[in-house]
Amino acid sequence: MRNSPPSAPLVTQVAFAAAVTDPDRAVPAGLAAWNGGVPERRFAVYRNNVTVSLMEALGARYPAVRAIVGADFFAAMARLYVAAHPPRSPLMMVYGEDFADFLAGFEPAESLPYLPDIARLEAARSRAYHAADAAPLDPAGLAGLSPEAIAALRLAPHPAFALIRSVHPVVTIWAMNEGEREPGPIEPWEGEDALVTRPHLDVAVHRLPPGAGAFIAALAEGAPLRDAAGHGLAAAPEFDLSAALALVLASGAFTGAIDD
Repeated sequence: MRNSPPSAPLVTQVAFAAAVTDPDRAVPAGLAAWNGGVPERRFAVYRNNVTVSLMEALGARYPAVRAIVGADFFAAMARLYVAAHPPRSPLMMVYGEDFADFLAGFEPAESLPYLPDIARLEAARSRAYHAADAAPLDPAGLAGLSPEAIAALRLAPHPAFALIRSVHPVVTIWAMNEGEREPGPIEPWEGEDALVTRPHLDVAVHRLPPGAGAFIAALAEGAPLRDAAGHGLAAAPEFDLSAALALVLASGAFTGAIDD
């Protein structure tokens, strides 16, 4: 009978996961090769494969951020993020949910103050893509309502709904780095609000006109339409309620009325 290597304590999942994503950690205690030795080389290969996979998942979720900073800079930044933010879910589609907050505190990228909001927009797009299906509000259902009933209307956001409000031209920057628009100077440089929707199969990003962001934000929080209109007008004197409401209905941002 062959002699078996001496038994060792079992490696806990927590210790193993911590060591896999932290290159400064030693091979976790209790991990052994077939001959009883410590498998430093094999664990290093495995650790690198995990890190690279997470970096690729991050790049797939944030392609515009990667395009803005360049592949090499993104790889170095992503490696640091992976080391400090191990996955909390087995679903890679949600990995990097707090990447925007990481970018906001990442000093080497401080010359690109709009980068966190670009990441927030891309994260919203990926969430919208995987959101639950729901039928958007049918405008025909409002045709028979009185003006008073429409003014009191409160709407439920679609599961894919997201609103990104920024002091930077995030929709324009994102579009230029996603092939949606030709790159070029942005004049004037001013804030943009983005409405993200997926009423059916495709995710859409809408650049909102003045005041529409405040209007839609109030609607999403449950305000009746008349109060939401007041928020839009307070945010921008040129707010156009008819145009904003038409966009809300055409975009599929809401699913129906909320019953009191």
